[in-house]
Formats: sequence, structure tokens, C-alpha cells
Amino acid sequence: MFPDEERFGLVSQLRRSSSSVATNLVEGYKRRGKKDFARFVNVAEGSLEETKYSVLLSFDLNYFKEDEFGRLNLLCDEVGKMLTGLYKKLTT
Repeated sequence: MFPDEERFGLVSQLRRSSSSVATNLVEGYKRRGKKDFARFVNVAEGSLEETKYSVLLSFDLNYFKEDEFGRLNLLCDEVGKMLTGLYKKLTT
């Protein structure tokens, strides 16, 4: 999948950005009030976009096959829809 020289580059970035999605949700959940939580959900959305870009870049560099890219892209879209729904619920 990824060459060894990407272990501390793109692989590391993918790990950081994808784990940041959940980390921000957890931190925001423990904040006082919906407004603070919504802000952290928005930060999680930003981390998801970073992840999506890293997945696209990995595909462009031929580290993923087309079917792997498609599956990861669909999963990112699904998480994005969930985050959007949560954000709307917190802000309405």
C-alpha cells in the first residue's frame, strides 16, 4: 500500500487527521453546552476534510487502488453526513 518512506509523511498525516475527528467529538461532548460542542463538531469536520484530501493524494500517488479509494471515499462521505447532522441538531 504505502512505501516505507511515507511512514512518517502521508501515513502519519492520515493517522493524525482521522484520529482528530473522533478526538474533537469526545472533547466537545464534555464541554458545557451545545454551542461549545457544535464548535468542536465543526473542527472535526475540518479534520475529516484533511483526511479526505490525504486519501485523494494517496490515490493520486498510486498508493490506493481505485476500489480502495472508492470505499474510503464513501466512508468519509458517510462520516461527513453524520457530522453535518449532529452540527445541525446542536445549532437549531
